[in-house]
Amino acid sequence: MTKNVKKIGVMGAGAWGTALACVAAKAGHETLIWAYEPEVVAAINDTHENSVFLKGVPLPDGIKATNDMADMAEMDAILWVTPAQVVRHVGKAFSEFLKKRIPVLICAKGIEASSRMLLSDVLAEVLPMAQAGILSGPSFAIDVAQGLPTAITLAMEDAEIGQELAQALSIPTFRLYHSTDIIGAQIGGAVKNVLAIATGISDGKGFGDSARAALTTRGFAELTRFGVALGAKRETLFGLSGLGDLTLTANSATSRNMSLGMALGQGQTLQQIMDARQSVSEGVHTASILAKWAKELGVDMPICQTVADIVAGDLDVNAAIENLLNRPLKKEE
Repeated sequence: MTKNVKKIGVMGAGAWGTALACVAAKAGHETLIWAYEPEVVAAINDTHENSVFLKGVPLPDGIKATNDMADMAEMDAILWVTPAQVVRHVGKAFSEFLKKRIPVLICAKGIEASSRMLLSDVLAEVLPMAQAGILSGPSFAIDVAQGLPTAITLAMEDAEIGQELAQALSIPTFRLYHSTDIIGAQIGGAVKNVLAIATGISDGKGFGDSARAALTTRGFAELTRFGVALGAKRETLFGLSGLGDLTLTANSATSRNMSLGMALGQGQTLQQIMDARQSVSEGVHTASILAKWAKELGVDMPICQTVADIVAGDLDVNAAIENLLNRPLKKEE
């Protein structure tokens, strides 16, 4: 445990926030989770379990929960784990309480739909006291909460602070590799959600492992082109927060985005799928943003564009597949 980081706050008590709280507590830190739902706070404090979002996983005794944002302002660092589309709203509310400059690591993956801003830029705008960083990589909440081996990226422009936080939050089963490329770390996490919907649709249609591998590979080419166009480093995109995260999310039905795609491939409507879910599939929000942004940048992203058309209701799944299969053949770059 580093000397400057002893109290860790976790803003958001979904499955991922709860899993990260487990890591922080196991690393020896006082850990406080802020939850919007009073029943989640009560469950964590009274039974040491988040029975709403991570049922069946006992939590370390060192974790406490609160509904009061003012309590979070006393932390040495914060893991920001609210859904991507509410980062601005919660950040504005928290700005009333945060009066000191502390690291805030964004753990959500997505792009703000209303402004088309990366989440680090959103946080800088609404919470200027925060030293924004990114925590992203191949990780399922249940794996992390249960102590299964995981490795992800911690990106911060200030390399010294990033390294200190990586050391403070790392335990033998949760390894953090630090980077200064906060753009690349965010692009990988956002784009892979859209690509996972595509591979899910393929699986839902019963197209097999070969088709999924092709979609994953060609999708990664799209991710790389887009990331580089925005200033990301190629080595970041080929690392844990890019290729690593895509490999996990686009190949496992545990992924919310891939499972959503599978349901679409099996004939369910997007509304039916969303109505039956408690958790957020960020790829739905990101798809349309990504498609428009790529067009403006002149970046070719046919798989992401197809997913955007499907979730917008502009193209049915069968027609989308036919369009992709009939694209002109070209040289692989």
